Amino acid sequence: MSISNPNYSINSLMAKLYENSMEAIFFFDQHGKVLAMNPAAEEIVADDVLEQLYSGQANAICGVCRGYMSETELRTCLTCYFNAPDVDDFSSFQVYLDTKGKGIVSYAASYHVIDSDQQLYAFMLKDLTTQFKTQEKFYQNTMMKHVIEAQENERKRISRELHDSVAQELMSALIDLRVFKYMTQDTTLLQKMKHTEASMTRLLDDIRNLAVELRPAALDDFGLEAAFRSHFKRLQESYGFTVEFESTLCQKRYSSEIETVIYRICQEAVLNALKYAQTDKIKVSIYEQNKLLQLIVEDEGIGFEIGSDPIGTGLGLYGIRERAELVGGIVNIYATPGKGTKIHLQISILD
Repeated sequence: MSISNPNYSINSLMAKLYENSMEAIFFFDQHGKVLAMNPAAEEIVADDVLEQLYSGQANAICGVCRGYMSETELRTCLTCYFNAPDVDDFSSFQVYLDTKGKGIVSYAASYHVIDSDQQLYAFMLKDLTTQFKTQEKFYQNTMMKHVIEAQENERKRISRELHDSVAQELMSALIDLRVFKYMTQDTTLLQKMKHTEASMTRLLDDIRNLAVELRPAALDDFGLEAAFRSHFKRLQESYGFTVEFESTLCQKRYSSEIETVIYRICQEAVLNALKYAQTDKIKVSIYEQNKLLQLIVEDEGIGFEIGSDPIGTGLGLYGIRERAELVGGIVNIYATPGKGTKIHLQISILD
């Protein structure tokens, strides 16, 4: 049973739909001559083809059609919907048109018989550009997630290999060297062994630091706060770079993906400050507020002009935004020349 408002007739509603629809609508006869087209259809057809259509030239639409997608071809004209509309199901298919001002555009199309006796057809088109861009962005994000996950897993594997194998073997060799010192009285040899011991000790420290930089065990075992405190302590010991750290997370844990993204973004932001801000102090805050996990990294360094090219390659800031998008995060970057830089990350979290 159909329900209609007495103030509107079906004809008036269909007329409004025809005039105002964002979908292009063409009406053709059995010879491929256009009978009518709505304003949306007129907008996508080049002027010369539009003139041919209105002059009644048969199959004038073929002048802009670049084929439709079949099961075997991306673009084909075989068993065309105009020439053989009953051969295949043309109630929903993808067609490519060379449009006015936009080049070749992919449309979701349908070709309907609206009067079988007089062989009249309706050809309807919906622009798929926005949907394709959304799908492309989705696939890019999905692929990026897989790539980053693979990178982090490989970092974890190499980190453990360095810590459990290389570092342990080096420590064993260092212990043997220290034992050998008591097995000789040769001053020259003892001096040489002392220098070698110092070199091996520095190498052992470098390997341990590298293992932690690749993938800190504290991040997997204890969470963000512990990983940050350990990271900032190493920065201070290695570079004399002071990080004022504030956190209200305590030992609260989040998904591995979110923790990894926050840790890497903070790591990159602090590294940028260390390299370019010309400051020896930075402030890092992490907390929850209004169901948002928030990270703020700020310094009082030289800053830069928003919109201009920052010092360096700019890939660090790009990587920060890219990582944030993977977990639905938002990054705001504030900077003023001579007054420093502030990076604010917000990630929505579920209870």
